[in-house]
Amino acid sequence: RVSLKLIEPPDKLLEPIDLPLEIVYEDPWLIVVDKPAGLVAHPVGDFQDATLSNALQHYLDQHTRYKGTLRPGVVHRLDRMTSGLIVTAKEHLSHRLLSIDFQHGKLAKSYVALVEGSPGFEQRLIDLPIGQRPGGNSVLMSARPDAKNSRPAKTKVRVIERFPRHSLIECILFTGRNHQIRVHLSDIGYPIAGDEYYGPHGMIRKSPRFEGDEPVEERHALHAASLGFFHPILREWMQF
Repeated sequence: RVSLKLIEPPDKLLEPIDLPLEIVYEDPWLIVVDKPAGLVAHPVGDFQDATLSNALQHYLDQHTRYKGTLRPGVVHRLDRMTSGLIVTAKEHLSHRLLSIDFQHGKLAKSYVALVEGSPGFEQRLIDLPIGQRPGGNSVLMSARPDAKNSRPAKTKVRVIERFPRHSLIECILFTGRNHQIRVHLSDIGYPIAGDEYYGPHGMIRKSPRFEGDEPVEERHALHAASLGFFHPILREWMQF
């Protein structure tokens, strides 16, 4: 007697798009990618194609007989203009287990950033709730007391090197709020160099900036440099 279980056909397929990928690690369950600045993690809002997920779908389709059998499962995001390490699950169980671990904070993420100015400290824990900025563009976040739907947010900041007008710092996240590092550094007066929105002390810059009739798109100097988590299947600690 032989029994078999047919794979459910996918209900929605991402459009596969051939884009260059810098794969840091891959096994049968997950892929770790070094995402370049300018690439959106997954389709959202005005960015419905040419995302990291579309590129990963194309890559996975090259490794399976039936297109869509393997699909990239987004576990966490990076802002479009933030570069660095991001992990994506290749199948449902890994995605579910990784998501649970991430929700319970069983991961380690650190970033490097170039900020404006020279902080008056060597190390500091920023413990400021973050919510949606009141009024105007709801996409923007804020650490102001009147921010909407504020949730706790903690970032540990350490100065690595100081330059005449900027400083290189390391940021370790204890929570994962939207725009957390950018908002926290802005609020204490040391915004990330090149940030199109967040200026010193919670100021919102006028954006986009224009040269003639063309918008100027800068990338903010923020890079996800280190990522650690428990492998969802092997349960070994993985550090990248």
